[in-house]
Amino acid sequence: MSLGDLVRTSLRGVSANKLRAVLTMLGIIIGVASVIAMLALGNGARAAVESRFRFLGANQVQISTQMAIDDDEFVAAGKELTYEDGLLMPEEVELVDRVDMSISADAKARFGRATLGIRISGVTASALESVISAGEVQPVNRQDGETLTIADYLADGRFFTPIEVLEQGPVCVLGSQTATDLFGGDNPVGQTIWVNRNRCEVIGVLSELEFVDESQRYRNNPNLNLFMPISTVIQMFYEEEPSVMVTAFVTDESRMDEAKDQIKSYLRARHDIQPDTNGEYQDDFNLTTRKDVLGAQQEAANTFSLLLAAMAIVSLIVGGIGIMNVMLVSVTERTREVGVRLAVGARSRDIILQFLLEAMLISMGGGVLGVALGILSIPLAASLNSGMALLEPGSIPLALIVSVVIGILFGIYPAVRAARLDPIEALRYE
Repeated sequence: MSLGDLVRTSLRGVSANKLRAVLTMLGIIIGVASVIAMLALGNGARAAVESRFRFLGANQVQISTQMAIDDDEFVAAGKELTYEDGLLMPEEVELVDRVDMSISADAKARFGRATLGIRISGVTASALESVISAGEVQPVNRQDGETLTIADYLADGRFFTPIEVLEQGPVCVLGSQTATDLFGGDNPVGQTIWVNRNRCEVIGVLSELEFVDESQRYRNNPNLNLFMPISTVIQMFYEEEPSVMVTAFVTDESRMDEAKDQIKSYLRARHDIQPDTNGEYQDDFNLTTRKDVLGAQQEAANTFSLLLAAMAIVSLIVGGIGIMNVMLVSVTERTREVGVRLAVGARSRDIILQFLLEAMLISMGGGVLGVALGILSIPLAASLNSGMALLEPGSIPLALIVSVVIGILFGIYPAVRAARLDPIEALRYE
C-alpha cells in the first residue's frame, strides 16, 4: 500500500467523526499552547533580569554595607562602608582602577523666591561616565546608533572635577527640570543657589534626559535632580560618617575573582575583621558582580521555567492518553473493516501505519492549533509578567515535534493491537 493511499485512508478515518477528533485534540492544543507561552515567560523573565542589572558592567564590583535586623529594624551588621574606604581603595587594591561612590540626602534648594524640595545626589567626578556606560538614560531625541559622550549629557557648563570632590567644593550640577523650576528660562551657570542653609555655585546643567526603557518613562523623572560632590553632601548633611554605596572598576575583568579577593582583604583590614576559630570571616560588607546577580537570578528564572514546562508536559501527556483512548475505541469500532483489509491481503505493517498516521494527524492538528493559540496568548502572559514575555522562534518547531512524538508514542499500542487482530474473528465481529 503506497504512502499516499495510507494518508488518504487515515484522513478518512479521522474525519469520520470530526467532533471526536477535535475533542481529542484539545489536550494537545492546551499542552502545546502552554509550552509556547511558558517558554515565552521564561525568556521574558531572563530578559527582565538582564535589563534590570545591565547598569552593572562586566568590570564592576558593587560594594555595600552588610545589613542585619535588630528590633525589627535594619542596622549595619558591623562597620559601615565609608567614603574614606572608597577613596583609598584605588591606591591600596592593585586590580581596582577607579571607584565611584554615591549617597543621597533630602534638602530644599532655593534661588530668589523659587524653592524646590529635592533629593540631592552626592557622587564622584566620574558619575557621568557611569551614567553613559549604564545606558539607562539618554538625551531626548537621540538618533539611533549615535555614540554618546559626556558633552551630549551637558546642556551648559561642566561637571565637577576630582579636586572639587576631594576639597568638598560647594558646587552643583542641575537637572534640566530642576534648572527650569528654580530659574525659569534664565541661564543658571555661574549663579549661586541655597541648598538648605548652604551656598552652592551652579557650574553645569544637564541635557534633557529620558529613560531608554519606555516602560520607565512614566514612572520617574530623570531631569529632576541635583548633583553635588559626595564629600560636600557628607559635610553638609551628615553629623556622623554615613554608609555609602561603592562601585569599584576592575582593570582586568578576566581577573574578577582575584580582584574580589583583593577588595575583601583591603576591607577586612580597614574594618579590623579577624577570622574565627574555623578560619572563616564574618564580613560586614557585600560584594556583587554582574555575574553573581545574573547567575542567581537566571537560576531562579530557569527553575521557574522548568516548573512551567513540567506543567505543560503533564498537559501533553493527558492529551496523549486521550489520543490512545480514542484510537482504542476506533480500533474496536472498525474491527470488521480491519478484518476485511487483512483478508484481502493487507499486511500488518499497513494496518499499523494507518492507525499510527491517524494518531499523528490528530496530534499534529492539535500541535498546529496549539502553536497558534500559544502565540495569541503571549500578550496575556506578558501582562502577568510585568510586560516581559518573549517568543523564542525555536519553541515553535520544538512544540510541533513534541506533539508528533506524543502522537507516535500513544498511537503505537492501538495500532499494534489492530494489526494483531485475527482476520476470521474480525470478520465475524458485529
